Amino acid sequence: MIQRYHNEPVGLRVTPEPGDYLKLHDRILPDGSEQITVGRGGSWSVLACKEVYGKASKAVQASGAKSAVFDLSAAAELGRDGLLAAAEGICGGAYQMKYTLSDQWEPEFACYASGEGWQEQDLQLGWTLAESILRTRSLVNRPANLLTPERLAAALTEQCAGLPVETQCYDRGTLHELGLEAFLAVGDSSGHSPVLAVLRYTGAPDSAERLGLVGKGVTVDSGGYNLKSSGSMAGIKGDMAGGAAVAAAVRAIAAAGIPVNVTAVVPCCENRISTTSLLPGDLIGSLSGKTIEVFNADAEGRLILADGLTWAIRKEGCTRLVDAATLTGAICAMLGYVATGVMASDDGWYAALERAAAHSGERFWRMPDFPEYEKLIRGDLGDVRNTSRDGCGAITAGLFLRHFTEGLPWLHLDIAGTADNKGYVWEHQVPGATGTAVSTLFHLACGLAEKKEEAK
Repeated sequence: MIQRYHNEPVGLRVTPEPGDYLKLHDRILPDGSEQITVGRGGSWSVLACKEVYGKASKAVQASGAKSAVFDLSAAAELGRDGLLAAAEGICGGAYQMKYTLSDQWEPEFACYASGEGWQEQDLQLGWTLAESILRTRSLVNRPANLLTPERLAAALTEQCAGLPVETQCYDRGTLHELGLEAFLAVGDSSGHSPVLAVLRYTGAPDSAERLGLVGKGVTVDSGGYNLKSSGSMAGIKGDMAGGAAVAAAVRAIAAAGIPVNVTAVVPCCENRISTTSLLPGDLIGSLSGKTIEVFNADAEGRLILADGLTWAIRKEGCTRLVDAATLTGAICAMLGYVATGVMASDDGWYAALERAAAHSGERFWRMPDFPEYEKLIRGDLGDVRNTSRDGCGAITAGLFLRHFTEGLPWLHLDIAGTADNKGYVWEHQVPGATGTAVSTLFHLACGLAEKKEEAK
């Protein structure tokens, strides 16, 4: 928790000033305490604010100080967005991966806030959002033997304890009864049962609108019979980052009391090799009734998301959709680790994402969806192929999912490149999971609430 400073003894004082916004200046104050001055740079933005406070938080931690007071006057220049960014930077920079065996996280030093121009409620909202992001990091960082599908579903639902969120987990037997064939084609052959986790928040009970957030929850992705190379095996535990992100967004939205209705749907499963595993060449069904030709068992995320999207529409009554998934290596080849790739069915809905990203400071890039690309996934024996006939892997993966959106406004976020920080991109992150998209999804929901209020 970041508390307001009331003259408690502190080891460090952190003050942003104009200048190179990643440069630190240290000096000893007359009272013997140390001060860190962090330059802000000429372009003061939400992302720069995260970077400043993230860098400063790392410096505090490296100094061994047991407490620090952060001057939030510079963050306040950006309004509420700045306070949320500062909180994310402070907490994100202080995050340590050693907390991955627990859902609990606190900085190793006491955090205090001072300065002018900011409101207490904005800082507390920033803390709430930052905590949700860090919970996501901890889940994604957790080793797969400690995070089976059942444990993931339990963790996603339990993090909403005490909040006005209805949660429900559907087991293997129920999934069979309800016909989630594409999901089960991936997860049913594992010794760990697949589970569908659903989190429902109703902050606007008089509204018929409901935002559906669908996240990929593959806790082990070996590639199945299209076995991954040994060099790719280290990352197979983090293929549930999208599922963790959408659930954390619901947690943050509910904790903030945003007047909007939102449901997260997370198909949780493993993609392993067994005698009954999915094979290249198989033809499978889906909850939507469409048939899918499988040409690559390692393109399993889109299969479980297909049923997740259909569930969100037909079972939850969602009227607009976002899916988030570590879906393709192709997006890393396209955008590296800096921006999340986006597929959008609706220009207005994509514009809403851009506005949300302006508040969160996260970066997105829209991929093309020209009709010619559809030929690459047109099925011969079934309605659609699960992989492209010839390249364009990130684009065709998104287009595959569009087949299951039933014409609703839809956004696809391929976070394969941004869900894991390689250690050289952002100062408000540390190596390992990033919790990407949580903040943007939170602001997207805020935007829907504001639009509804303006329409009154």
